[in-house]
Amino acid sequence: MEKINDITPEQIEYAIDLLVTLVVEELEKEPGGSPTSLLNAFVASKTGALLYDESSKLWWNGPSYIAELYREERRKAMENVE
Repeated sequence: MEKINDITPEQIEYAIDLLVTLVVEELEKEPGGSPTSLLNAFVASKTGALLYDESSKLWWNGPSYIAELYREERRKAMENVE
């Protein structure tokens, strides 16, 4: 198997978009949200913004890890509301 030395910006964008899809699928396993509302909420979140910030390298992680970061962000937001 040949090692990839350079990743193009297009490949990074594709990887991030694919991860967003996989994260939303992971979040769908929990009750209480449609795919569209989950997608909108995730993309508008701090975790979503961090994922789209290529320099954060969050896109190097898997969808379960990113989904857990998002869940933690939501938990903290709910605690601040109460």
